[in-house]
Amino acid sequence: MALQTPSLDVGAGLAPVPASAASRGYWQSVGRRLRRDPVTLICLAVLILIVLASLAAPWLGLADPYKTSMLRRLQPIGSPNHLLGTDELGRDMFSRLIYGGRLSLFMGVTPVICALLIGGLLGITAGFLGGRTNMAIMRVMDVFYAFPSVLLAISLSGAMGAGTENTLLSLTLVFIPPICRVSESVTTQVRGFDFVDAARASGAPTLTIVRVHVLGNVLGPILVYATSLISVAIILAAGLSFLGLGVKPPEPEWGLMLNTLRQAIYVNPVLAALPGVMIFITSICFNLMSDGLRAAMDVKA
Repeated sequence: MALQTPSLDVGAGLAPVPASAASRGYWQSVGRRLRRDPVTLICLAVLILIVLASLAAPWLGLADPYKTSMLRRLQPIGSPNHLLGTDELGRDMFSRLIYGGRLSLFMGVTPVICALLIGGLLGITAGFLGGRTNMAIMRVMDVFYAFPSVLLAISLSGAMGAGTENTLLSLTLVFIPPICRVSESVTTQVRGFDFVDAARASGAPTLTIVRVHVLGNVLGPILVYATSLISVAIILAAGLSFLGLGVKPPEPEWGLMLNTLRQAIYVNPVLAALPGVMIFITSICFNLMSDGLRAAMDVKA
């Protein structure tokens, strides 16, 4: 699975809004469109529920997600004191799913944020300065972009070894090139707007032009694209854990739980599928929310 940018209309939401009043009016319009989109609102509510449950897990009175019991192995859904049954070591599945959300969401959001800061900075620099600077930055990005994202993530994690820190680093490196490419594309478009040329002609410093006139027009599309990558990051992190290249046992993480429950699929397939269901729900919500944001920011719609 390679990360490709054509699926995102990088021009969506690009409107020449140099004035602060026009910018406020634009974002108010985006907010109104989002409030009228029930799919985006439902996905946002589901994500908020998952995030709050994961963060508040220690205070919800849940069972110990690490406590094992060979006498309670693979109990079915609805068992006494175990709402979603138990796993292959007798650990409470509901508790592990909730606690697993903390690590899975962390592994999905953190690499994207880090890649957004690094790739966004490189892309905006390349797009605004152009010339040899653009050539140097983008050719380096093309080297990484030539590898499929899954293969690159597996190769980096395999070389550095399993572990949360190495997984975060490998995923960050995977997401820097596509974010950099989108950032460079939208910045190149904004650089050609008339108000940017007018700011240059007025003698405004380069940093002021970038801060006042460029960032306000490019951050929206870049953030929308970064949001769509969170679902990919969650899936890739789960895949690395499933292959033994990510989070190490006994930590509760959805991908690792899928791996440890592989044999249970013949005994209790519904129980074994629960971590995959959580990955699917979270990923599809992030994808649909990203689509809603993109549609709301498209001034041509």
